[in-house]
Amino acid sequence: MCGGGNEVEDVTSSEDGDRFGKARQHDPKFKGPLKDRSCTDIICCAIFIFFVVGMVACSVVGYARGDPIKLVYPTDSFGNICGDGDYADKPYLVFFDMLQCTKMGVAVITLGCPTPQVCVASCPTDYWVYLQTIAVETAAGGPYVSAERDKMICKYSVDPMTVSSVTTLVDDEDCAAYYVNTTSVINRCIPSIFLDVRDWAAGLTYTDGGSTYTMSSNTGGENVTASALSDASYYLAIFYEAKEFGELLYKDVVSSWWMILVGFGMAMLLCMIWIVLMRWIAGIMVWVTVGLLFCILGFAIYYSYSEYYDLKSLNATSEWGYSQAFALNFSYYLNLKETWLAFGCSLSTFTAILLLLFIFLVKRICIAIELIKEASRAVGNMFSTLFWPIFPFIMQIAFTGYWIVSVVYIASMGSSEFYSNATNTSTDGINYYLTRVPCDSNDTTLGSLCDFVKYGGDDYIIPIQVFMLFMFLWIMNFIVALSQITLAGAFASYYWAWNKPDDIPAFPLIYSFYRAIRYHLGSLAFGSFIIAVVQMIRIILEYVDHKLKGSENQVAKFFIKCLKCCFWCLEKLIKFLNKNAYIIIAIRGKNFCFSAKDAFFLIMRNIVRVIVLDKVADFLLFLSKLVCTAGVFVASFFWFKGQITWFNDYVSVPDLNYYLTPVIILTLGTYLLTCVFFSVYSMAVDTLFLCFLEDLEMNDGSAEKPYYMSKGLMSILGKKNKEEKPEKVEKKKKKKKDDK
Repeated sequence: MCGGGNEVEDVTSSEDGDRFGKARQHDPKFKGPLKDRSCTDIICCAIFIFFVVGMVACSVVGYARGDPIKLVYPTDSFGNICGDGDYADKPYLVFFDMLQCTKMGVAVITLGCPTPQVCVASCPTDYWVYLQTIAVETAAGGPYVSAERDKMICKYSVDPMTVSSVTTLVDDEDCAAYYVNTTSVINRCIPSIFLDVRDWAAGLTYTDGGSTYTMSSNTGGENVTASALSDASYYLAIFYEAKEFGELLYKDVVSSWWMILVGFGMAMLLCMIWIVLMRWIAGIMVWVTVGLLFCILGFAIYYSYSEYYDLKSLNATSEWGYSQAFALNFSYYLNLKETWLAFGCSLSTFTAILLLLFIFLVKRICIAIELIKEASRAVGNMFSTLFWPIFPFIMQIAFTGYWIVSVVYIASMGSSEFYSNATNTSTDGINYYLTRVPCDSNDTTLGSLCDFVKYGGDDYIIPIQVFMLFMFLWIMNFIVALSQITLAGAFASYYWAWNKPDDIPAFPLIYSFYRAIRYHLGSLAFGSFIIAVVQMIRIILEYVDHKLKGSENQVAKFFIKCLKCCFWCLEKLIKFLNKNAYIIIAIRGKNFCFSAKDAFFLIMRNIVRVIVLDKVADFLLFLSKLVCTAGVFVASFFWFKGQITWFNDYVSVPDLNYYLTPVIILTLGTYLLTCVFFSVYSMAVDTLFLCFLEDLEMNDGSAEKPYYMSKGLMSILGKKNKEEKPEKVEKKKKKKKDDK
């Protein structure tokens, strides 16, 4: 099927050729990636360095003025940091009424919890309600200050022993009305025993229209003025259930960590073996899949017409009705012969069109398969390319760590922000803290009418954070670009080597990396800057879309959705163009704009080949990822389930709470590994393809202009080199002399 023959060229008219530039002319001096090249896009390189210096300067300012302790340790309503300074012996934060936090909803993240908060030496470990103290003092007869008040949690300046009325302390929010058994979570005292809390809340009965609760008999039947404690306990129970689940998962990971690492090593080995095997199985995978596709379509056509004739013989017919469709009663239509006739005709038409396309594109599919095989040979001859993604990955991890630390320091530069406890009254008469407005703290209102909420308020912090976010996108894309151009240079050296692998330069990957660093940092900065700008716009659109969620402006929402879709497509297109531009830069050494134009015109002159190769390569890579990931999933599933007993004499499966924990980790990790390994493979295919297109344009197979492509590609195209290249003849002669 992939035999020799002259392939119809993608560009057949001179008008199209002029529109997308002229074909590249033969250069007798060209023998692969140019060695004599100069620096490109120097201005872009200088701007990039200037911005990087600016980012470092912002980080230094953050390190000098920031204090991450503000973000690590909690801060009370007065702006004091628990566990630091004068409150070093009080590292835990207690909320007077956790129920008020749930009423704020998601806004609690930005506006804080509208209840007094103080630092304490330890979190409460029992249950207490202020009505118990009132009951004790009332039973003693008249106003009385009892030892029960020692259990009260109050603000720093309040001494409950000096105030005659406990109710006054609670109503003025000088002391907490209640607390329950709590546990420290990131130094915040959070209710811990939810079954007890839920049972206690279930014992409350409504009185006075639901604004007052009466406790169960085991607590004396006191009246408790509060909101529905059971509702709050429900959400807290979910939190602790998730926390317990996370702890069990962590124990499973600790128990099986070395087996997970062994699994990753085997997954890596499987990916390498699969890439090597691709040179022999790529064609089989494609043709078998195509055959299965046509078999499935053929069976579907046969089944549709069989059902049609069966129903026709039974005279099964009925009137079509829209009511059945709106009622989603599709089984009604499956009993109509007209439905199966429509299915059969539609599938027959689709299959005929697909078959014609396949016949028309079969030569190009053969080219794609041969290029994929050639990419496998290239990776096999330069095996170090498979390990190259480790280095940009380490660079990205290191930069991400630096960026996170810098952003944390910068975020902690802000001063304290205080908000007033503004309230709105709901229809049932219960006060809810729905809105909070900024306020100026002073000695009389601090901690009462005006509470600490968060750190911020400095106008220059937000612009710095936006700048840091943009630099994060820019540098991350720059690292990706550096990785792509390095691989492109190495694989281009392979393609343009006359005798493969003998003529491949020594250390092609290292030399390609050197060329990229020495000459093309500006071009990489230019290309990555364009992608970073588009990604930044997409982030802004996501932010605007988030702000419009509660809005009723449907027109604005529609336009935001359209813009998000357009910029998503634009980002994909720019990444595709940039990738091909980097390949041309690696080969020719031109600047970014000229390389992008050359790559674009070269692709447009061969657009059909590009589309076919892209889809065939994507399909094969998808199948390869699926096979490797599925193989590791199946093996790990049966291993951790204990059904593989071959190695029981040497190693045993640990006892796990959830045996799927390491299985899921290995499956997800394997998929990421396949993405890394096959990204190298994809870069090899793209690079060899552009080299192949240039080879076709520059050379004609004569002694002066021989093809550099493999014999398999020449066989598919019906081309061949008329005479061997002079250099090869000389090498053969020299070898014969040496043998003599």
